[in-house]
Amino acid sequence: MIFNFRFRRRTQPASGRANALADLQVGESAVLGDLKLAPAIAEHLMNLGFVPGLVVKVLRSGPGGDPRVYRVDGTEVAIRRDLSQNIDVELIGAPAFGD
Repeated sequence: MIFNFRFRRRTQPASGRANALADLQVGESAVLGDLKLAPAIAEHLMNLGFVPGLVVKVLRSGPGGDPRVYRVDGTEVAIRRDLSQNIDVELIGAPAFGD
């Protein structure tokens, strides 16, 4: 029996789009990516610590899932789902087999 497995880390999901911050579950962590927002809003979030490349963690969720509280760089910030859907992240998980 022959198995042809390829062991590599997938940089983006099969859909071709990075995960959004809104897609994370409570307790999950991810690395911040691109902020696809108006420049003024992106600058405000960066002043709060949402700088691409930093780790963000979902702490808790409001009733019905909106807003959510995120911790980034020691700061806790509550963001609504419609805003967090425009922030790309890469999920931090266990290393892929073979890494």
